[in-house]
Amino acid sequence: MRYGKFLPDGGTIGFVAPSFGCATSPYREAFDNALRKWKNMGYSLKEGPNCRASDGTGISAAPQKCAAELMDFYLSDQNDCLISCGGGELMCEILEYLDFDALAAAPPKWYMGYSDNTHFTHLLATLCDTASIYGPCAPAFGMEPWHPSLQDAFDLLRGKKSRVEGYPLWEKESLKTEDNPLAPYNVTQPRILKKFPDRDLSFSGRLLGGCMDCLINMAGTRFDKTAAFAHKYRKDGVLWFLEACDLNVFSIRRAMWQLEQAGWFAHASGFLIGRPLNGQEMMGLDACHAILEAASRHDVPVIMDVDLGHLPPMMPLIAGSLARVSCAGNDIRIDMKLQP
Repeated sequence: MRYGKFLPDGGTIGFVAPSFGCATSPYREAFDNALRKWKNMGYSLKEGPNCRASDGTGISAAPQKCAAELMDFYLSDQNDCLISCGGGELMCEILEYLDFDALAAAPPKWYMGYSDNTHFTHLLATLCDTASIYGPCAPAFGMEPWHPSLQDAFDLLRGKKSRVEGYPLWEKESLKTEDNPLAPYNVTQPRILKKFPDRDLSFSGRLLGGCMDCLINMAGTRFDKTAAFAHKYRKDGVLWFLEACDLNVFSIRRAMWQLEQAGWFAHASGFLIGRPLNGQEMMGLDACHAILEAASRHDVPVIMDVDLGHLPPMMPLIAGSLARVSCAGNDIRIDMKLQP
């Protein structure tokens, strides 16, 4: 596993939009404020050509243009790290235009994003043996003030920390609107972890995962080398972190079945499951059992309703790192080692 150089003080942050760009409110205003904050901290900033574009369908521009921007910025020596401008819908369509051999041969670079960015963070690990950060996109850093999860993510990029812990409250209803684009997270709901088995847990493995909506999209394609990755790191085990956006509980259960049948969970050491955005019970199936039907067959720890994904805040995680999860009572801590 390869790891990028950390963002130095006064370094250059690059921004790309391989999914949605920051062309509309409230994302445009939030992105602008994030840029002001970083500039005031002393960082140089470099925007890709698609960062403010809205010419594509579900992404900022045509897939070929999005792929070209991502390749150019990743291979460039004019930036120290990359942060995605947003999630979206059709980042999958850029994959055929990316040169993964060139990415694997290039010096590793930190890339941060989540949701639709799973199409890149997951493949950096499984195709390029390169770590990435599954964390917030650039506009989130425009909120006033930063939630501690934003500081955690930025500290990971800078190499200032390697441990994250759960946050006491989460956001059920956002207050961010076009008229209030810099609203902080509206955290009102207490975090309540569900553990299987229901006791204090400690387990480790190579972090891998992301948004299930995207992962099932890649499974079985020519880009899917996940089973081979899991076999390569079988001595460490794969510590899966999974969350869902549009999937309902039956879609989640089908997704778990699909990934299991594709061999992805053959060397699983545990599962961290984020709060699903659309996890309402249906026909007697709840979000827990949607996951557990497959996960429980692997006789490894499962922790549900972790701070991951589309119901913020989210713990930023280094995909590809060797991590240890410690969960005592309702507290969770994840220590990440940048082990080759």
